Order: sequence, then C-alpha cells, then structure tokens
Amino acid sequence: MTSETGVEATAGAKHRATGRPMSTGRAGDRIFSGAARGSGIFVLALMAAIAVFLIWKAIPALQKNEASFLTTEEWNPNAIPPKFGIAQLAFGTVVSSFLALLIAAPVAIGIALFISFYAPRKLTGLLGYVVDLLAAVPSIVYGLWGLYFLSQHMEGVSKILNTLLGWIPFFGGSPGKNSIFTASVVLAIMILPIISSISREVFLQVPQANVEAAQALGATRWETIRMAVLPYGRSGMIGASMLGLGRAMGETIAVAMVLTFVPGINIHLLEDGGATFASNIANSFAEAGETGRGALIASGLVLFVITLVVNMAARAVVARRKEFV
Repeated sequence: MTSETGVEATAGAKHRATGRPMSTGRAGDRIFSGAARGSGIFVLALMAAIAVFLIWKAIPALQKNEASFLTTEEWNPNAIPPKFGIAQLAFGTVVSSFLALLIAAPVAIGIALFISFYAPRKLTGLLGYVVDLLAAVPSIVYGLWGLYFLSQHMEGVSKILNTLLGWIPFFGGSPGKNSIFTASVVLAIMILPIISSISREVFLQVPQANVEAAQALGATRWETIRMAVLPYGRSGMIGASMLGLGRAMGETIAVAMVLTFVPGINIHLLEDGGATFASNIANSFAEAGETGRGALIASGLVLFVITLVVNMAARAVVARRKEFV
C-alpha cells in the first residue's frame, strides 16, 4: 500500500512538473488515451483529405482558365475559352458574413445575459429552450421566410438606412429588397441561437465566488456582469462568435433564395444583387459542365481556406485570453 502510494505521488509530481497527463498503466486508461489520440489524428487526416480532393479536382479547371482566378469578377467557366474569378464571390461572402455577425453577436450576447442573470427562474428554462430551438430550424425554412416575408419588408428599412446613412458609401445607391443586407439579416437570425447558446453556457460557468465578491463590494447587477462575468467569458464569446461566422460563411440555400445574382462587385449593400461562394455553387452546379464543376470546386477550396484562416485567427485571440478561462 505504501509502495503504491509512493509510485502515485512520484507520477503526480512528474505530471505537475511536465504538464503532461498522468499514465497509471491501466488498460482502460491506455485504451481511452489511444482512442482520443486516434480521434484527433483522424480529424486532421480528414481535413487534409478534403483539401487534397479539392485541389485535385480544381487544378484542371484552373489550368484552362483564361482570366485571373483571384481578381476577376466575371464568372463564366462554361465559355470558350473559360473565364472565371472569385473576386465578387469573396467580397459577397466576407461582407455578408461579417455584417451578419455584427448584427447577431450583440443581440445573442444580450439574450444570453438576460437568460442567465435577469430572467425569472421559472422562465429561464423556457427561454433557453426556445432559443436553442431556433438552431434546429432547417435552412430551407429560413430561406422561404426570407424570400416571401422578410424581403417584402426590407425595402422600407433599406430606404430609411439610405436616407439616414446614405453619406456612407456602403449605404448609398438605390435601396432594394433582395440585397446583401437582406441576406445578412437572414444569416444573423440563423447564427443567433448558436452564439447565444454557447455564450449562455459560458456565463453559467463563471465562479460564483467572483459574482458574490463583486456584489459584496456594492456593485450593481450590471457592474457585476461587467467586472466579473464578461472578462471571464470573453474567450467563450469570441469562440461562439467564430462558430457563428463559420456557419454564416458556409450557408447555401437560404442565401441562394434571398440574394439576387447580379454580376460585378457592388459596394452598395442596400442595392439588389450580389453573390457568395455557397450561393453560386448552389445556383450553378446543375448547369455546369466539366470545367464549370472544377471551377466551382476551386471556389469551394478558397472558401475552405478562408474558413481555416478565420478559425486560426479566432484561436489566436482566444489563446491571448486564457487568463480568464
């Protein structure tokens, strides 16, 4: 008994010194460790396989392309010779996704704070359930709602924004109802439950001692949230926002139904027209030939890279906030 205790103490000291997980030598621990390691390797291998597949399928189309793939706005891979580029698609994807995040994140975090700290206890579970239920609504439902209801009322909103903020180039032009702004509102509603649910779980993990200490110093409820809750949950809110951004970037059918395709980059977000990677793939794949399919796969590869870059940037930001985790 004494010998076993000494061995465990030595292993514990080694664990604390190296920061590596303790290995007790038990079969169950070895199996679990191997399964966890294998799962991580499998995910990396799967991502590498996806990247290799996309590159393999995209190279033939890129070799036939007679235009600059990165800077050309025209998308006509079925022409002779084929000419296509991703400039308009990248602009529409990035702008609509970040605008959706800008709209959704403050609302989602506000909802999470209300459910966690302000709502009556009897309503907390119900409100959380309703918000979570929004995440289960299929994309096609959001698309139909956006096409037949939201877009019919967005023209008036766009005109108001144009009147008040028309001096800003993004809000200039002739307001319409099937614009990037309308698509961004639909995307914002779609990613709102994701950000809200994760943020709510993060807020509930705040140590109660931090909250009680702020209250003992005479802080109001908002001051308690500002001093004790938000700093602790900052990394979690950033992670939730990045998950929502990834969902917005990859959304296909809802954007394809709401956004009217008009060739060329248009910085006026309230005007009808625009395109994103996902909506272009959904709208063009059925009519695409061999080169056209390769061009669409190449655009999907760019979206894959953009998503990886965004997530790597988010990880870097979260890593700088580890003191609050």
